[in-house]
Amino acid sequence: MTDKPKPRSRRRRVLRIAVFSAVGLLLIGAGAAGYAYWKLNGNIRSVDIDTQLGTGRPPASVGGAFNLLVLGSDSRAGANGSLAGGAVGDGARSDTAMVVHVNREHSAASVVSIPRDTLVARPACTSPEGTPVAAVRSAMFNSAYEVGGPACAVKTAEKLTGLRMDHFVEIDFAGFARLVDAIGGVDVTTTVAISDRDSGLHLAPGHHHLAGAEALAFVRTRHGVGNGSDLGRIELQQQMVRSIMEQVGTVGVTSNPARLWSLADKLTSAMTTDSDLASVSALVGLANTLKGIGPAQLTMVTLPVVTAPVDPNRVVPRTPQAGLLWASLQADTGVPEAVVSVQPSNPADTTPSAPAASGVRAPAGGGPRE
Repeated sequence: MTDKPKPRSRRRRVLRIAVFSAVGLLLIGAGAAGYAYWKLNGNIRSVDIDTQLGTGRPPASVGGAFNLLVLGSDSRAGANGSLAGGAVGDGARSDTAMVVHVNREHSAASVVSIPRDTLVARPACTSPEGTPVAAVRSAMFNSAYEVGGPACAVKTAEKLTGLRMDHFVEIDFAGFARLVDAIGGVDVTTTVAISDRDSGLHLAPGHHHLAGAEALAFVRTRHGVGNGSDLGRIELQQQMVRSIMEQVGTVGVTSNPARLWSLADKLTSAMTTDSDLASVSALVGLANTLKGIGPAQLTMVTLPVVTAPVDPNRVVPRTPQAGLLWASLQADTGVPEAVVSVQPSNPADTTPSAPAASGVRAPAGGGPRE
């Protein structure tokens, strides 16, 4: 009796093992992907802005353009308490506020920073605990978050700008620092020395590569550079946004799965969003929408302001420039030159090419937190 059929059986057995191994690897990969999706989705905190605000808002954006309110919370809760210096308290304010307008073609964006000390008409809100918050004719912009949470901050931004905030994103101190670490740090340049005992930042003039804690101190620095104005601090924040965008574009996260996972985990853990953005698929969709916008396609300005007549430590929107700015974004025509020409200078850049100062005197107070 011949043994010739044996090699064929052996080949079949090897083939079956290879197929089962491949299927096993696919199942393991699918399981890992499923776990990753579940883990990242679970990281994201959300607020149902639409339900809380109801009707009476500006109309939703149409034609492809949209607006996003980005807040940086100065909460000292949890891991935030030991970061970036300043007073420690139980509440939180929107320490950083940026209105991001993405144009119809999704090819460019305008970012408007709102100084936290800007006196605005704060509308009636409801706190996260359900307590009614009365309207105030004149209050600091960042107090809206403190008394009414994200929904009140969105409502106040909409009343100030006349624009519908189609989306909302918040990031806290610790999350920002972890995000910067996840992309390998960021590069900044200063032509002057920075020494701020409140934020803990000490930099000599020159180029610097900052890790997460230092990057946070950089965007929190106020008294250690320039005239101590919150407008100067906003300029540092805008410089940091550009630095982060440039770093993300160079680290190759799409070709490095480990780094991509780390970045996604840190980013989603740091975020609170509106309910429409509160999923990995929604955030990936937003990222795809914005993928054509880099630092060169970004126009960053500060809301034009002047010293408030009633309080030298506060500011109010400057007319007619502030109105022109919001009208231009509503019309999707970009930032007008009348706004660009009155921008404050970057206190870290004293070179002759730096923008001229707007002439607004530095508010001496700046609220209870730094």
